[in-house]
Amino acid sequence: MKPLILSVEDDVQMTSLLRTVFELSDYPLIQARSAKEALTMFLSEKPELVILDLGLPDMDGLEVIRKIRGFSQAPILVLSARSEPADKIEALDLGADDYLAKPFSVDELLARIRVICRRLEQTGTLPESDVFVNGGLEIRYQEQEVRLDGKLLHLTPMEYRILVLFSRNAGKVLTRNFITTQIWNSAWSSDMTNLRVYMTMLRKKLDHRFIETSFGVGYKMVREEQEAGI
Repeated sequence: MKPLILSVEDDVQMTSLLRTVFELSDYPLIQARSAKEALTMFLSEKPELVILDLGLPDMDGLEVIRKIRGFSQAPILVLSARSEPADKIEALDLGADDYLAKPFSVDELLARIRVICRRLEQTGTLPESDVFVNGGLEIRYQEQEVRLDGKLLHLTPMEYRILVLFSRNAGKVLTRNFITTQIWNSAWSSDMTNLRVYMTMLRKKLDHRFIETSFGVGYKMVREEQEAGI
């Protein structure tokens, strides 16, 4: 079953185009033309994917990302006329999953959505009781809450997503390409640099436990009784 998409776009022609594209591709769709309307619809309709324009009339789209990430990890694909690298980096840092600049290819948009859909199928919908425990590390997926030795751990949205990826693949060596592809849908050299930065911050917050380096390959989440490499 295809995910319910929330499209947030104030331009009338673009709104019409997206509606046609998604209807022809059999994606269920709801549409909002302002940030306020989008946030209200998100809470009431619970979409599984958000297509977000940054240039909204009542609030910058970056702030919308920040607000959504305050209570949900639903995938966000930014679709914006802002094409500067700094705009893309800021959106991704705030928790967006992907970024496509306008004008765009409809085929590319649909391809990126399919990538997100595959990831949704792999993770699935989690029951409220779904909890990951590894020694002193506890992740409550539904609440998006992480505790270390019983104490609440404050992670950024990106750090949380990376940690969840490791928990889903505990005991497996994850290559850097695999991690960046899962998190950013790409494996550019800039993504590798970002990954190193996030891994440094995440491992520091975990007291250098649980995640070890597989030199020249990537990283692996190990069990608490094992000694995680630094």
